[in-house]
Amino acid sequence: MKNRSELIALFERKATEVAEREIKGVDESTVMSALGIDSLGMLELVGTMEKELGIHIPDDQLVGLTTIKDLIELIEERAAA
Repeated sequence: MKNRSELIALFERKATEVAEREIKGVDESTVMSALGIDSLGMLELVGTMEKELGIHIPDDQLVGLTTIKDLIELIEERAAA
């Protein structure tokens, strides 16, 4: 499993692909909605991260995620399952 800084870098790469514009400088406290990616885009972003990391996150577990930290903690939890 990747460490947190690697997960943030992966998030930035995938967010840049989904948003079709460069997204950089995020950290664990970054609020995902502030990145200008809508809910469908966020599902696509998480789906590409799941594929790369070899994990599955049920869509219902994505509800209520606010920050990058929330997403990273969920990824770590799913990777440990």
